[in-house]
Order: sequence, then C-alpha cells, then structure tokens
Amino acid sequence: MAGASLLVLLDDIAAVLDDVAAMTKVAAKKTAAVLGDDLAVNAEKVTGVRADRELPVVWAVAKGSFRNKLILVPAALAISAIAGWLISPLLMMGGLYLCFEGFEKIAHKFLHSAEEEQAHSDELSATLADPDADLMEFERDKIKGAIRTDMILSGEIIVITLGIVAESDFISQVVVVAGIAFTMTIGVYGLVAGIVKLDDAGLYLAQRKGEGAWPGFLRWFGLRLLNFAPLLMKGLAFVGTIAMFMVGGGILVHGLHPVQVGIDQVAIYLGTINIAGGALQAIAPLLLSTLFGVLAGAIVVGIMVFWQFIRR
Repeated sequence: MAGASLLVLLDDIAAVLDDVAAMTKVAAKKTAAVLGDDLAVNAEKVTGVRADRELPVVWAVAKGSFRNKLILVPAALAISAIAGWLISPLLMMGGLYLCFEGFEKIAHKFLHSAEEEQAHSDELSATLADPDADLMEFERDKIKGAIRTDMILSGEIIVITLGIVAESDFISQVVVVAGIAFTMTIGVYGLVAGIVKLDDAGLYLAQRKGEGAWPGFLRWFGLRLLNFAPLLMKGLAFVGTIAMFMVGGGILVHGLHPVQVGIDQVAIYLGTINIAGGALQAIAPLLLSTLFGVLAGAIVVGIMVFWQFIRR
C-alpha cells in the first residue's frame, strides 16, 4: 500500500513537473521581449564606468535585482491567491507599459536634439576624466538607476509569467514564477557581464604579440570584436524595442476582445488572397498586434508629452 501510494505520489509529482516545464517554456517565450530590453537597458546602464569597475557594478546591480525578485515574486503570488481577478488588469498595464516604453525610445530621438545628446556624452566623459570627481558616488548613482529600471522590468516579467499560470495550482505558480525570475536574473546579468567586457576581450586579443598565423588570427579576431561590440549594443536595443511592441501589443489585443475579433477577421480575409494568402493569414495577427502596440505606445507618449506641456 505504501509502495503504491509512493508511486502515485511520484506520478503526481512527475505530472506537475511536466506541466511546470511546459508552462515555463511558454513563460520564457512570452517574457523574451522584456528580457531583450532588460539586457540592452542594463548593459547600457553599466557602460560609462571604468573598465576595472564594470564587473563589480554588474554584480552590485545583479544583487539588487535578486532583492527586487524577493519582493516582487511573493507579492505577485499573494495577489494571485487573494485577488486573482487583478492579474488580467495588471497584465494589461504591463503590456501598455511595454508599448509606452518602446515608443518612448523612438520618440526620444525626435524629442532630444543631437546637441543635447552630445552635451550629455561630453558631461559623462568630463566626469570620468576629472581626478577630483567622486567616482564611487558616480557608480552608486549608476547602480541605483539600474536597480530601479530592473524593478520595473522584473515586475513586467513576473506579471506576464503569472498571467500564463494564473489557472494553475498554487505550487505550480510558485515553481514557474520563481524559476523564471531566478533564471532571467542569472541570464540577464551573465550576458550583461559578457557584453560589457566584450570590447576589453577584443582589445586584449588585438594587442597580442607574436609572429605566425595563430597570433595574427587572434589580432584579427580582436579587431573584429572591437568593431562588433557597439553594433551588438545597437542591435540589442533595436530588437528589444520591436519585441516590446510585439509582446505588449499582443497582450493588449488579447485583453481587448473587439480588437482581437477585428484582427482575426482581417487575417481570414487575407487568407482568401490567391497569391501568398496562407502566409499573409499566418503573419497578419503578429504584425497587426505589433502595429496596435505601436499605436497604443504613441497615444500614451502623446498624453505624457501633452501633460508636461500644460504643466509648464
């Protein structure tokens, strides 16, 4: 009897773990947009500090991120257990914030002149070059800013994950939400550490001495890394922004039934086109929800700009 009970228990545990694994995969895909943006944002946050202080700064921000998760994960699980009806509105708010943040990045290029950007860059360079500047205070400000940004992005990740497992039992919710939060933190800051040191690795290889094919190849590869590092940062920022509209718009469309129905009808209509109708029907929901995310972000940014204008 005890053996049978144990087998039943093991079977139940295996079933739960299988469900958890499946839900975790879905949650990881859904939160990939925030992860991409989180990665780009935090890599940008820790640039500007001296090379020998980059990894300590990344580690300090990572510890702050873990503290954020220790606050956010129990809070999200408590909301799910006590007021589950709040998950959908929170998810919609998270989606809208993703769209707002994505469009704000685009609008930033138009709302700030090249002179302002250059002035900010010059100020940063002057601070780092000034021997009397309090660089530890400069670092602490960087770290605090990155941790505040992480709090917002971590909240988005956790709410999106919680929305996926909202109908599951409490144990599955705990495992999936905590697992995603932990994995995302390790993944983000491990990659951030690698990205911010990529140019140092390139410089090290480019300065290698010696004759022959292998040292020559290392120097060539080091130069390619030096050229690739800034392109990688720009690429991450671009892909992260697009992904924010895709995921944020998808969340909003899913929560707004009339919009979802309208997009489905457009996709069905496109499917009737003789040439490439099937392909158009397949990609139309993604493209239209992404465009809806861009529109939603533009509206929120427009409201914010108008509010700041009338407050002057």
